[in-house]
Amino acid sequence: ASIHVDQSRDSRFNSYNLNLGGALVRTDLVTDLNGEGAEAAYNGLFFVQGRQHVDNHTLVNHNSPRTFSNENYKGVLDDRAHGVFNGKVFVKQDAQQIEAYQNNANLLLSDRAEIDTKPELVIYADDVKCSHGATTGQLDEDAVYALRSRGIDEPMARALLTLAFVGEVMDKVRLNVIAERVERAVAGRLPERFNLADLVETAEAIQEA
Repeated sequence: ASIHVDQSRDSRFNSYNLNLGGALVRTDLVTDLNGEGAEAAYNGLFFVQGRQHVDNHTLVNHNSPRTFSNENYKGVLDDRAHGVFNGKVFVKQDAQQIEAYQNNANLLLSDRAEIDTKPELVIYADDVKCSHGATTGQLDEDAVYALRSRGIDEPMARALLTLAFVGEVMDKVRLNVIAERVERAVAGRLPERFNLADLVETAEAIQEA
């Protein structure tokens, strides 16, 4: 899929890229912030398994001053899956007083899964607020232990932590029916194939304890 968005003055664009895998999937998303006050938000989630491969390519062009962009992509990879995140923010020389934030976080459920991540800032202006970053790792074993110490078995603990990782993106989806459908699909793709209702019930019990 390929999407190109041109934004004029004071426009708002919110993108939700939710990818639950495929043999080979590529998404290209480009936004041109062409007017002052234009804002773009990219929210992405991909969950791949087996030998699936997913490519995410994003670009935000800050062509005008006083524009804003915020990008947050998360990936969950299992088995021998391979993921790519290639995100670029480009700031023109006369695009002063802009803000641009970019982050990619990835969770590996298997030591054979692979992720290639390349967040990139290209800045020619000097009066800007910009940051970017990328993290890749496995579940926090201390967090797993903390849940197990409260009587939760290990598979359930790992499932809850994975769903919490996903939930940080899903909380931004404004249509609850879509968010719940994706979370249900993620729960069904976890190694133990959990039911979302069971995970929610366990999480609520932890909060009440």
